[in-house]
Amino acid sequence: MNNPTHAKFTLLPPEEVGDPNLFQQLLEQETVPVPEFLKPNPPVFSDVNLSVERYSARWFHELEAEKLWPKAWQMVCREEDIQKPGDHLVYDIVNTSIIVMRGQDGAIRGFYNSCLHRGRALRMGGGAVSQLKCPYHGFTWDLQGEFKSMPTTWDFKHLEPCQLKLPQVQVDTWGGFVFINQDIEAPPLLEHLGVLPEHFKDYSLDRSVSIAHVQRRMACNWKVAQEAFMESMHTRATHPQIMTFTGDVDSQYDIYGDNISRSITPMAVTSSNLKNVDEALVLHDILEESGRMADSDSSKHVLPEGMTTREYIGELNRGIYAEASGVDLTHATHAELLDAILYSVFPNTQVWAGYFGNIVYRAIPDGDNHEACLFDVWLLGRYQAGSACPPGATLNRLPDDQEFCNAKELGALGAVFDQDMNNLDAMTKGLKTSKKGAVSLASYQESRIRHHHLTLDKYLGLAK
Repeated sequence: MNNPTHAKFTLLPPEEVGDPNLFQQLLEQETVPVPEFLKPNPPVFSDVNLSVERYSARWFHELEAEKLWPKAWQMVCREEDIQKPGDHLVYDIVNTSIIVMRGQDGAIRGFYNSCLHRGRALRMGGGAVSQLKCPYHGFTWDLQGEFKSMPTTWDFKHLEPCQLKLPQVQVDTWGGFVFINQDIEAPPLLEHLGVLPEHFKDYSLDRSVSIAHVQRRMACNWKVAQEAFMESMHTRATHPQIMTFTGDVDSQYDIYGDNISRSITPMAVTSSNLKNVDEALVLHDILEESGRMADSDSSKHVLPEGMTTREYIGELNRGIYAEASGVDLTHATHAELLDAILYSVFPNTQVWAGYFGNIVYRAIPDGDNHEACLFDVWLLGRYQAGSACPPGATLNRLPDDQEFCNAKELGALGAVFDQDMNNLDAMTKGLKTSKKGAVSLASYQESRIRHHHLTLDKYLGLAK
């Protein structure tokens, strides 16, 4: 087909479509051994409605501020963001501020961002320092949080230097991500992550580096932004242009314990919303529109006779990703090379699995404002085995009135994110005015959302 964009196809009635078994059927076509963890682990939940107050009420936000954020493991950055001693960032969550810093000994620590003299924030933003010195009066700590000096020592004889060590939070890392937990009695990070390290063990996330990091303030509760990426059934209404190569209503949904959930959306296959889609159009659109394949120039590719787009893109990604990372990927399934395999880590982080094309989402409250959040997107790439980790991408903080498509580093993904974000302000308006007062969820396709709220209730003391 010389111009696949002019192809005709049929749009089916939405009530009649969807096959959650499609992914397992595609795995049967793999020519290499399929990992055990790709098998389904389906949810079994009730269909009880959720109150809109979970998103719109001030009291619910204050309950989260008291019982969730001080107790839960949260991803704050990538290790490459703070590579050298003194490199640090400031992580603000509601009314708490934490300095996450690499010490002179190479360890990463988290300090409460408050001077032990009069309480001034020690740092107002990230950067690199040789010590922590309060700009107000000059009380000073080293990079490990040990007290160094104060002015007019004669006037502070009632303060014992041994008691002036900066209070810390728990810090741990996994896959190149840095996590903090304010609760020093909380179970270790690996326990919180459950199956995640085992499922990701072949993907070399610890040898990844952020090649893009974009953040924007959104006028919605943090959970509204988080849940925009917890199901794929919105594709027909929100992203119709990607249905030619995305099995949206054919996705698989899985639950693992309290903290981990997963969706798997097959790619390089046509949505069951459509029929009679030519393979040449599928190939064209996945290269031009997906934003996460190994190549984005469809003019360089023609589908060989007798080969499906899924086979072609899988092999294309295998070759280019192997060369980029210096790792043999002959054992990799097509699913792991191209499908949208998205894991949630409670409470607010989502990570795409697979050998490349990993996207990371995070939503956190915008300070003490329960009707706004900061939404972050990272894109991860690999660097060659044996090489030093390069610097991570510089944060691109978009102004509130700029769309994600203005972040050129996101490529085709920017326009897709904007379609998602266009729903979020309207969600805030609709939830606040809801006469029904409740949210109803699909039993299967929105099970990750229900799972998220069930775990949230355990933290908040609302579990029944």
